[in-house]
Amino acid sequence: MSTEHDPAGIPAPAQTPADPARALLAQLSRWPDVQAENLFAVDAADRLVLDTCAAALAQLGAPWPGTLAVIGDHYGALTLGALARGAGTVRVFTDALTSRRAIENNLESLAPQWAERVAFTSLDEAARGARLVLMNLPRGLDVLAEQADAIAATADPAVQVLAGGRIKHMNRSMNQVLDERFSRVDVSLARQKSRVLTACGVRETRPASRFPQLAEHQVNGTAFTLAAGAATFGAARLDPGTRLLLEHLPDLSAHRTLVDLACGNGSIGIYAALTHPQLRIAACDHSASAVASTLAAARANQLAERIDAVQDDALSRLPEASATLITLNPPFHIGNAVTADIAFKLIDDAARVLADGGELLCVFNSHLRYRGELARRIGPTRQLARDKTFTVTASTRRRG
Repeated sequence: MSTEHDPAGIPAPAQTPADPARALLAQLSRWPDVQAENLFAVDAADRLVLDTCAAALAQLGAPWPGTLAVIGDHYGALTLGALARGAGTVRVFTDALTSRRAIENNLESLAPQWAERVAFTSLDEAARGARLVLMNLPRGLDVLAEQADAIAATADPAVQVLAGGRIKHMNRSMNQVLDERFSRVDVSLARQKSRVLTACGVRETRPASRFPQLAEHQVNGTAFTLAAGAATFGAARLDPGTRLLLEHLPDLSAHRTLVDLACGNGSIGIYAALTHPQLRIAACDHSASAVASTLAAARANQLAERIDAVQDDALSRLPEASATLITLNPPFHIGNAVTADIAFKLIDDAARVLADGGELLCVFNSHLRYRGELARRIGPTRQLARDKTFTVTASTRRRG
């Protein structure tokens, strides 16, 4: 069971002036993700994971492993930090495309000589055969369970997992998730409001995975199925903002393609395709899990031939003035930080991609008051619906 102390045999980690990763980590950038004064590319949890790992290896008199697995690295702190400390090659899994591109950018700008030593893979491939895994603890317990399942199923039986997080975002249920899959889970002492969970000893009997999930929904008499992996925002639920948009979806018969930006579980595109047989859906999301969930939902609703979904940073794959219709339910947080910056980034890219006269259908929390920004960034904006929590708008692109 979990114990709240330094992992047995591992001395308290310490930062030293000779740490080869320190200067490198200080230069990491979040780009192309949103950048703001309160958003950082590295935090105390990243540093504590690296220091805990270095202390454990030093205690054993062992070098950094030739191959290391990194899961959930946000901007490259774990990946580049491990390489700077002496790791040979690193297999990386990260759900967010923006995270992958940030890691690639940091490699190119700060350590191009290491680029060939980093491989971006699926979750299973990252963990396969690994004896050491460094992780950022995800926000959701289901995501942690999915990641721990993959490690337990594919890593070396002697694998050691070091998962770091900020204390304010950690809870004892995380220990339990790991306890169900590993025979020993230790909790480090706190440092700079961060801790590391160290797990080892893969259990032979583990819980069965609950993902992907399927759920049935109905809007305006149209029934449909949603699917979701553990990391898909909102799971297989139909969130109330999206429901309000779907209930007031205007006639789309003049359009041939709907671009579903930040598609999540694909609910907007699925419903639009079912209610408008002429429509093809071009969905995208920064999350690999969201893309997989949208494609799974398309298959479940016999829409696979009309719905495509790709991983993208906003709409970077689409040329300017190429779309007549875009839908958007923008997120209002990045990780654990609440910010409007990501919504404005998506709205601005929708403005770039919309042709003159094209429309953006958007739903947002009413208290965020995006209508003025939509009018400024897209064009004339009218309200389609509003309830006590959400507002649905249609913005018409005006160029020139």
